[in-house]
Amino acid sequence: MTMLLFFLAFVAILGPLVALHEWGHYIVARMCGVKVLTYSIGFGPKLASWTSKKTGINYRLSALPLGGYVKMLDEREGAVAEHEKHLAFNNQHPLKKIAIVAAGPVMNFIIAIALFSVLFLVPSEQLNTRIGSILPDTPAATVNLPKGDKIIAVDGHKVQTWEEINYRLADRMGESGAVGVTLQQVAPSTDTQTAALSSAARSETMQVEIPIKNFMQGEDSGKDTLTSLGVMPWQPHIEPIIGQLTQDGAAIRQGMKVGDKIVAINDQPINDWLDATRIIRANPETLLSFKVLRKDAQGLEKPVMLQIMPQGKKATAGQTYGQIGAGVSPVEIVVPDDYKTMVSYDPISAVGKAFAKTGQLATMTLNSMGKMITGKVGLDNLSGPITIAVISKQSFEISWEQVLANAGLISLSLAVLNLLPIPVLDGGHLLYYLIELIRGKPVSERMQIIGFNMGFLFLLAFMILAITNDFSRYF
Repeated sequence: MTMLLFFLAFVAILGPLVALHEWGHYIVARMCGVKVLTYSIGFGPKLASWTSKKTGINYRLSALPLGGYVKMLDEREGAVAEHEKHLAFNNQHPLKKIAIVAAGPVMNFIIAIALFSVLFLVPSEQLNTRIGSILPDTPAATVNLPKGDKIIAVDGHKVQTWEEINYRLADRMGESGAVGVTLQQVAPSTDTQTAALSSAARSETMQVEIPIKNFMQGEDSGKDTLTSLGVMPWQPHIEPIIGQLTQDGAAIRQGMKVGDKIVAINDQPINDWLDATRIIRANPETLLSFKVLRKDAQGLEKPVMLQIMPQGKKATAGQTYGQIGAGVSPVEIVVPDDYKTMVSYDPISAVGKAFAKTGQLATMTLNSMGKMITGKVGLDNLSGPITIAVISKQSFEISWEQVLANAGLISLSLAVLNLLPIPVLDGGHLLYYLIELIRGKPVSERMQIIGFNMGFLFLLAFMILAITNDFSRYF
């Protein structure tokens, strides 16, 4: 049943994106006067089909939902009647060929922009970009980045949300040097009158250079951007007092009890539950020394030493994290007003933000690919269809906004990947037709076949590597 849910979520998100990608090729081909023979969603064996009596086009649904295709009349693929030769794709002007091939990726870009625009239209209360805490032994800790100041730019790019900060930092993955962070120094409010002053009236900016080395690689591989840099948004203070234990967890097996207060792990002082969880998650299958305070029958607290090895668990992104099977009692969390902001945009601004986000993410995707080729980023960062299925299922469990956000990201990825100059993909065909436009004659069939075979082998290797990475993450 779980595998079925993964598959259904995968098809529910990827299916419409593939269908609309192919519809882009299909509709522009028909607008350009090219005869379409088949419009298929999916590859492989045919599951269902319908042939239009008016146009003769065969519409079909195929078994493998990893893509689709639009088959057009083409003299290179079979005999074409003399009276239909003007309808064949191979006889079209290069500009028409370019328009037809580019229409698929362009459609995916349009979908991404549309979905992001919808999300920007929805007002939401979020944490503002004021720094809540600095993690020890991280790049941010080396420069004594001040807690409570507001991040307003990263590497010269303005940021308004933690999501934007995440994207800017992700673009530095694998790099060494320094991350430029512009801070708005917010003076602490000491009374009601001061608190009522606007931020602009009681703040000034400061530029800080945070040194990084092989950012998010090595020991930090698998960690998120903020944890790797050491900058965290506001988080609630939760006393590290055990409120619940799972019966099969490592904690209860090694003698931890409800009511124990964790005061140190491996001699590192613990003042907050989040401090404890960070250490536990970072040390799967590693024996840790816990110092807890436990009340005796008279209510006096006495120190107790426990040796607990966190169990290794697979996270949503595939990385392994530690878990001891312990938690705190439910607490009511109230976010201070100083750390909250309402984010909303009018329709025109939402579209503008969506265009900007799409451009930024497309650039980041290409940048990441370049870093994989040069070795700055490991090939283990590649993800395949299993990861898409996992993320799709999780998005349906979270909210409709998360579904739209993930669909937008996947649509954008499809657009960028398809535009790569690999002959099997749309980008490879675009390259051929651009050469044809410049030379005045098509690239020879022999060269196209050689390019196709090389592109197919490259794409096959790419898919095998991505699926292998997926299996290593989740199985």
